[in-house]
Amino acid sequence: MQGPLERDPADTKRGLEIEMRLANLNFSREHEMPIFYREHQIVTRRVDFLLENIISVELKATTKLEDVHYAQAMNYLEAYNLEIGLLINFGETSLQFNRFTNKKFKSSAL
Repeated sequence: MQGPLERDPADTKRGLEIEMRLANLNFSREHEMPIFYREHQIVTRRVDFLLENIISVELKATTKLEDVHYAQAMNYLEAYNLEIGLLINFGETSLQFNRFTNKKFKSSAL
């Protein structure tokens, strides 16, 4: 029997991908996005899932989420100008779920 600490992060990504397809959600897995500094692309980062082009989803499989995990989730929101982010940890004895809101979000709608 597989316990929560033995889960492979790739397995949880595949499982979530199946669930999102069944729910007919628009998403991109391992979505690469460029990071710009003064209008120059300096690096590319990858979010586990970009959902409906507005929500970043980061999956973890660790016994305890650390400050660096929360910072990463918030940095993605700000760097990509996304309004909502989800951080989901499958590594604890029960699923841990965090929702983040980008207070610096700038809507592109007029």
